[in-house]
Amino acid sequence: MANKTLDDLFHETLKDIYYAERQIVKALPKMARGAQDPKLKAAFEKHKEETEGQIDRLKQVFEIIGKRAQGKTCPAIDGIIEEGEEILDEFKGTPALDAGLLAAAQAVEHYEISRYGTLRAWAQQLGHRDAVTLLEQTLAEESKTDEALTALAKTAVNTAAQKAA
Repeated sequence: MANKTLDDLFHETLKDIYYAERQIVKALPKMARGAQDPKLKAAFEKHKEETEGQIDRLKQVFEIIGKRAQGKTCPAIDGIIEEGEEILDEFKGTPALDAGLLAAAQAVEHYEISRYGTLRAWAQQLGHRDAVTLLEQTLAEESKTDEALTALAKTAVNTAAQKAA
Protein backbone atom coordinates (compact mmCIF):
# COMPACT_ATOMS: atom_id res chain seq x y z
CA MET A 1 0.00 0.00 0.00
CA ALA A 2 1.33 3.41 -0.97
CA ASN A 3 2.17 5.88 1.75
CA LYS A 4 -0.87 8.18 2.13
CA THR A 5 -0.33 11.82 3.02
CA LEU A 6 -2.38 14.73 4.32
CA ASP A 7 -2.55 15.91 0.70
CA ASP A 8 -4.24 12.62 -0.22
CA LEU A 9 -6.65 12.88 2.70
CA PHE A 10 -7.48 16.48 1.78
CA HIS A 11 -8.23 15.45 -1.82
CA GLU A 12 -10.38 12.47 -0.77
CA THR A 13 -12.38 14.59 1.68
CA LEU A 14 -12.81 17.27 -0.95
CA LYS A 15 -14.27 14.64 -3.30
CA ASP A 16 -16.58 13.54 -0.47
CA ILE A 17 -18.01 17.03 0.17
CA TYR A 18 -18.27 17.72 -3.56
CA TYR A 19 -20.46 14.64 -3.93
CA ALA A 20 -22.41 15.64 -0.82
CA GLU A 21 -23.11 19.17 -2.05
CA ARG A 22 -24.32 17.84 -5.39
CA GLN A 23 -26.73 15.48 -3.61
CA ILE A 24 -27.91 18.26 -1.30
CA VAL A 25 -28.68 20.59 -4.21
CA LYS A 26 -30.93 17.83 -5.62
CA ALA A 27 -32.68 17.20 -2.28
CA LEU A 28 -33.42 20.81 -1.31
CA PRO A 29 -36.21 21.39 -3.89
CA LYS A 30 -38.04 18.30 -2.56
CA MET A 31 -37.73 19.61 0.98
CA ALA A 32 -38.95 23.06 -0.10
CA ARG A 33 -41.98 21.53 -1.84
CA GLY A 34 -42.76 19.47 1.25
CA ALA A 35 -42.39 22.29 3.78
CA GLN A 36 -45.62 23.79 5.05
CA ASP A 37 -44.20 26.89 6.78
CA PRO A 38 -43.46 29.64 4.22
CA LYS A 39 -40.29 30.71 6.08
CA LEU A 40 -38.95 27.15 6.09
CA LYS A 41 -39.76 26.78 2.39
CA ALA A 42 -37.89 30.06 1.72
CA ALA A 43 -34.92 28.87 3.81
CA PHE A 44 -34.64 25.71 1.72
CA GLU A 45 -34.86 27.70 -1.51
CA LYS A 46 -32.20 30.16 -0.32
CA HIS A 47 -29.91 27.33 0.73
CA LYS A 48 -30.24 25.71 -2.69
CA GLU A 49 -28.87 28.91 -4.26
CA GLU A 50 -26.07 29.05 -1.69
CA THR A 51 -25.23 25.41 -2.31
CA GLU A 52 -24.83 26.06 -6.02
CA GLY A 53 -22.28 28.77 -5.14
CA GLN A 54 -20.55 26.38 -2.75
CA ILE A 55 -20.21 23.82 -5.53
CA ASP A 56 -18.57 26.51 -7.68
CA ARG A 57 -16.12 27.31 -4.87
CA LEU A 58 -15.29 23.62 -4.48
CA LYS A 59 -14.46 23.50 -8.19
CA GLN A 60 -12.05 26.37 -7.57
CA VAL A 61 -10.44 24.47 -4.69
CA PHE A 62 -9.93 21.45 -6.97
CA GLU A 63 -8.30 23.81 -9.47
CA ILE A 64 -6.00 25.25 -6.79
CA ILE A 65 -4.70 21.78 -5.92
CA GLY A 66 -4.38 20.82 -9.58
CA LYS A 67 -7.06 18.10 -9.53
CA ARG A 68 -10.19 17.48 -11.58
CA ALA A 69 -13.44 18.25 -9.76
CA GLN A 70 -15.00 14.88 -9.08
CA GLY A 71 -17.12 13.39 -6.36
CA LYS A 72 -16.78 10.22 -4.36
CA THR A 73 -19.88 8.49 -3.04
CA CYS A 74 -20.54 9.58 0.52
CA PRO A 75 -22.71 7.08 2.42
CA ALA A 76 -23.04 9.54 5.33
CA ILE A 77 -24.81 12.24 3.31
CA ASP A 78 -26.82 9.62 1.43
CA GLY A 79 -28.10 8.36 4.79
CA ILE A 80 -28.91 11.83 6.11
CA ILE A 81 -30.81 12.69 2.92
CA GLU A 82 -32.64 9.36 3.06
CA GLU A 83 -33.77 10.17 6.61
CA GLY A 84 -35.16 13.49 5.34
CA GLU A 85 -37.07 11.67 2.60
CA GLU A 86 -38.50 9.26 5.19
CA ILE A 87 -39.74 12.23 7.23
CA LEU A 88 -41.37 13.65 4.10
CA ASP A 89 -43.22 10.36 3.55
CA GLU A 90 -44.06 9.44 7.13
CA PHE A 91 -45.12 12.89 8.37
CA LYS A 92 -46.71 14.33 5.20
CA GLY A 93 -49.69 16.49 6.08
CA THR A 94 -49.01 16.39 9.82
CA PRO A 95 -48.14 19.28 12.14
CA ALA A 96 -44.78 17.68 12.90
CA LEU A 97 -43.60 17.60 9.27
CA ASP A 98 -41.81 20.94 9.31
CA ALA A 99 -40.08 20.18 12.63
CA GLY A 100 -38.81 16.91 11.14
CA LEU A 101 -37.68 18.55 7.90
CA LEU A 102 -35.89 21.26 9.84
CA ALA A 103 -34.13 18.66 11.99
CA ALA A 104 -33.06 16.78 8.85
CA ALA A 105 -31.74 20.00 7.34
CA GLN A 106 -29.73 20.70 10.47
CA ALA A 107 -28.21 17.22 10.31
CA VAL A 108 -27.04 18.12 6.80
CA GLU A 109 -25.68 21.47 8.03
CA HIS A 110 -23.77 19.86 10.89
CA TYR A 111 -22.20 17.35 8.52
CA GLU A 112 -21.16 20.17 6.19
CA ILE A 113 -19.82 22.32 9.04
CA SER A 114 -17.70 19.39 10.21
CA ARG A 115 -16.31 18.73 6.73
CA TYR A 116 -15.60 22.36 5.86
CA GLY A 117 -13.95 23.03 9.22
CA THR A 118 -11.66 20.07 8.70
CA LEU A 119 -10.89 20.95 5.09
CA ARG A 120 -10.09 24.54 6.05
CA ALA A 121 -7.67 23.38 8.76
CA TRP A 122 -5.97 20.96 6.38
CA ALA A 123 -5.77 23.55 3.59
CA GLN A 124 -4.09 25.90 6.04
CA GLN A 125 -1.64 23.18 7.12
CA LEU A 126 -0.87 22.38 3.48
CA GLY A 127 -0.30 26.02 2.55
CA HIS A 128 -3.29 26.34 0.22
CA ARG A 129 -4.09 29.93 1.22
CA ASP A 130 -6.55 30.56 -1.61
CA ALA A 131 -8.40 27.35 -0.75
CA VAL A 132 -8.55 28.40 2.93
CA THR A 133 -10.34 31.61 1.92
CA LEU A 134 -12.88 29.74 -0.22
CA LEU A 135 -13.50 27.08 2.43
CA GLU A 136 -13.90 29.73 5.16
CA GLN A 137 -16.52 31.50 3.07
CA THR A 138 -18.52 28.30 2.72
CA LEU A 139 -18.07 27.39 6.39
CA ALA A 140 -19.45 30.82 7.36
CA GLU A 141 -22.49 30.31 5.10
CA GLU A 142 -23.15 26.86 6.55
CA SER A 143 -22.89 28.17 10.12
CA LYS A 144 -25.22 31.08 9.32
CA THR A 145 -27.76 28.69 7.77
CA ASP A 146 -27.61 26.46 10.85
CA GLU A 147 -28.20 29.48 13.12
CA ALA A 148 -31.15 30.62 10.98
CA LEU A 149 -32.69 27.14 11.11
CA THR A 150 -32.27 27.04 14.89
CA ALA A 151 -34.00 30.40 15.21
CA LEU A 152 -36.83 29.27 12.94
CA ALA A 153 -37.25 26.09 14.99
CA LYS A 154 -37.41 28.04 18.26
CA THR A 155 -39.68 30.84 17.08
CA ALA A 156 -42.17 29.04 14.87
CA VAL A 157 -41.78 25.50 13.62
CA ASN A 158 -41.44 23.54 16.88
CA THR A 159 -44.19 25.54 18.57
CA ALA A 160 -46.56 24.99 15.64
CA ALA A 161 -45.86 21.25 15.74
CA GLN A 162 -46.52 21.11 19.48
CA LYS A 163 -49.70 23.23 19.44
CA ALA A 164 -51.28 21.17 16.73
CA ALA A 165 -50.48 17.90 18.48
